Amino acid sequence: MVFVLDTNKRPLAPCHGAVARKLLKQGKAAIYKRFPFTIILKKSVDESENETTYRLKIDYGSRHTGLAILRGQEVVWLGQLDHRTDIKERIDKRRAFRRARRNRKTRYRKPRFLNRKRKEGWLPSSLESRVQNIQTWVNRLKKLCPIGYISYENAKFDTQLMRNPEINGVEYQQGTLQGYEVREYLLEKFGRKCCYCGKENVPLEVEHIIPKSRGGTDRVDNLCLACHDCNQRKGSKTAEEFGYPAHSKASQRIIKGCKCYQLDKMESV
Repeated sequence: MVFVLDTNKRPLAPCHGAVARKLLKQGKAAIYKRFPFTIILKKSVDESENETTYRLKIDYGSRHTGLAILRGQEVVWLGQLDHRTDIKERIDKRRAFRRARRNRKTRYRKPRFLNRKRKEGWLPSSLESRVQNIQTWVNRLKKLCPIGYISYENAKFDTQLMRNPEINGVEYQQGTLQGYEVREYLLEKFGRKCCYCGKENVPLEVEHIIPKSRGGTDRVDNLCLACHDCNQRKGSKTAEEFGYPAHSKASQRIIKGCKCYQLDKMESV
């Protein structure tokens, strides 16, 4: 469907592409916008023909947002909005350049870091960008189509319940690392030895069972202890590819069931 504007740039009911092509050939309309494709009429029309209202539906996502305009059950227009995913990296890069410049040019100045104030309703830059992108496109579509209603999906996910269907009550406040630091927790879990070669009394490094380059996370159930040699040999392999499938299977289980969780609480060293 093609968006249509009247002579005063007010949105009319969208028309079929064939109708828009016919109006353009006959000289009754002109191209107003290339994307989304919109035509503007050269002669005024009866406003009573524009009584149909449309609904804009928004499916919000962290990387992509789906937009759809409907007339009843009929889909008039579909679009996908791709959000930026490099904002955090660019802010970190800008911060590094700024600090380097200050050290080179103005090292005589006293450091100032307590003169910042955040406004109420402040959002991180990555989230603010997504909100503004969606808001911009909603306002843009409202100028091209007579949208009377807006619907959006607002879903919440209980990640703890997804991992442990029997969790309830105060157990939500008792996380995997209750009473432990991450490193001390891993030392207790793997018996203070390398989980691959079994070496003891050697410096141990925190290592990812599924590497972050392969989609692994920093969750404690994806961490283990390894000596420097094993860590270097493993590289970007998963524990299963490295020859230790038991660790990969253990990382998929709920940490609450492991024996180290059942130990008496002890102070972190």
